[in-house]
Amino acid sequence: MNDSKYTAKNIKVLKGLEAVRKRPAMYIGGTSERGLHHLVYEVVDNSIDEALAGRCDEISITLNEDGSCSVEDNGSGIPVDMHKGEKVSALQVVMTVLHAGGKFDKKSYKVSGGLHGVGVSVVNAVSKKCVVEVYRDGNIYSQEYAKGIPVTEVKKIGKTTKRGTRTTFYPDDTIFETVVFSFDYLSVRLRELAFLNKGIKIVLKDEVTGKSHKFQYAGGIKSFVQFLNENKKILFSEPIYIGGLRDEIDYEVSIQYNEGFQETIYSFANNINTIEGGTHLSGFKSGLTRAVNTYIKNINLLKNEKVSPSGNDIREGICAVISVKMGEPQFEGQTKTKLQNSEVEGIINSVVYEKLMEFFEENPVEAKNISMKAILGARSREAARKARELTRRKSVLESGSLPGKLADCSIQDPTQTEVFLVEGDSAGGSAKMGRDRTFQAILPLWGKMLNTEKARIDKVLNNDKIQPIILALGAGIGDEFDVSKLRYNKIIIMADADVDGQHIATLLLTFFFRYMRPLIEYGHIYIARPPLFLIKKGKMKKYVYSDKERDSILAEFDYKGVTIQRYKGLGEMNAEQLWETTLDPEKRILTSVKIDDAIEADRIFTILMGDEVEPRREFIESNAEYVTVEV
Repeated sequence: MNDSKYTAKNIKVLKGLEAVRKRPAMYIGGTSERGLHHLVYEVVDNSIDEALAGRCDEISITLNEDGSCSVEDNGSGIPVDMHKGEKVSALQVVMTVLHAGGKFDKKSYKVSGGLHGVGVSVVNAVSKKCVVEVYRDGNIYSQEYAKGIPVTEVKKIGKTTKRGTRTTFYPDDTIFETVVFSFDYLSVRLRELAFLNKGIKIVLKDEVTGKSHKFQYAGGIKSFVQFLNENKKILFSEPIYIGGLRDEIDYEVSIQYNEGFQETIYSFANNINTIEGGTHLSGFKSGLTRAVNTYIKNINLLKNEKVSPSGNDIREGICAVISVKMGEPQFEGQTKTKLQNSEVEGIINSVVYEKLMEFFEENPVEAKNISMKAILGARSREAARKARELTRRKSVLESGSLPGKLADCSIQDPTQTEVFLVEGDSAGGSAKMGRDRTFQAILPLWGKMLNTEKARIDKVLNNDKIQPIILALGAGIGDEFDVSKLRYNKIIIMADADVDGQHIATLLLTFFFRYMRPLIEYGHIYIARPPLFLIKKGKMKKYVYSDKERDSILAEFDYKGVTIQRYKGLGEMNAEQLWETTLDPEKRILTSVKIDDAIEADRIFTILMGDEVEPRREFIESNAEYVTVEV
């Protein structure tokens, strides 16, 4: 037992913003790229709160050449007068004291996303330098900070006709893994905010690259739904819109169905993306299910049907956005990913049911189309149930639930194993011989892969090319998918480095995105990068992965005595070569598949794998210069 004494001396008190610098992840979610960009969102959220209070209609975000970020709005400006309790300027209080702000009563801000009052002070704490300018009462006021500590007093530095606040901060590179802001990463959240706040103008500029975006949508969340359904075949042209105020809760709902089979619903509370849903989402689902089933019953559409639509059936092909704004939202933790206010569920349930019933009565064609799609979904669900039962029975017969072509690994710990999905039986045979059998499994794929973008789940379950993947991974599919049952930590797509190989990889990624999305969200999917050439000269040999790299190596040698072997596909490599280049963890090149923008990912999969040809042609033409595949 340790003899050292545990006394009062061991108790460390972190004063002011010290706690933020000591444990930044508690306040901004981490110190990676995501945490870095969260700083921008925290400052922007303050400006959005000004907009919600009716005092701001334009926000500008600038990525400066010196690595800093500036956020400016035309709101009322942070107060600069003396704070009676703290005996310093209110600006300094807001910038340096946790849980300080105008969000704790209902006088200054009736609705706010920054309820905890930690946002801008946290940004200040983890910035090596921060400068705030306030444009108020015809004057410009300024104060500078270093690591959350004021280095100047609040001072008047000039006159202005502007109003608002400009915050410029330099993230501390001793805290963050990267301090380089991504224009594209920021665009995701800023576009979202513009959709959620009808008419507000949000401008993003990158002074380094010269890129800029202006986000402004007069249609609000109706425009959001139209954006989400872009390039999809829709059931009706104008999105349904439900909006109003009930019991001091401002609600907006917009719905539009497409001919696809995926459910796309985004929920927000006070502009915060509640990615885990909550009471507003459950209320919406209940109201929608009740309305559609009531309409189906009223016009007797189920007279010859053996099944009736469930909530999942009714949401097949739906695209919807739910946004609520209220005075005192209750979230699960500082990350605010799930709304808990119990009163919201009943309100959203009621208004969605009432307004949809009105819509169905006034638009019988659209109502019947939605209803018939739900009934088709119910039929598909029943077919999928039978397919699952068949798959389970088949899996029992086939050596303990694993597909016959799978060459499994010997260890059972899923955290230590990986499976290669290999294009073709020939490459699969070499991979089986070349792998490390201890932790590497090989599943050869053959024939044409199903395009799951255009298929209901019953077709997916019955497909003989996809069944082996489902069985091998062991985590189920669709609503039954359980990532905790996954048999391998890494799922590696190993396809030829040509156009056909890339097409197979895209088909597999579409399947994972549509039916096993947590695999991507939790970082389990990888793409192997096989070499294109083997260059030899004497005893020297080098595997090369691009034409450019090949030319660079050849320029170093006299061509005399140099031999170049070009690999047209994985099947041309023997077991040893596959191990050296694509299987060996010490030498291989793997690309991790991640989703930074789920909305954009959905859009791209729809373009590449959907029915509409013209958007696909435009996408290919616009992005041809960025293609890195060497053929």
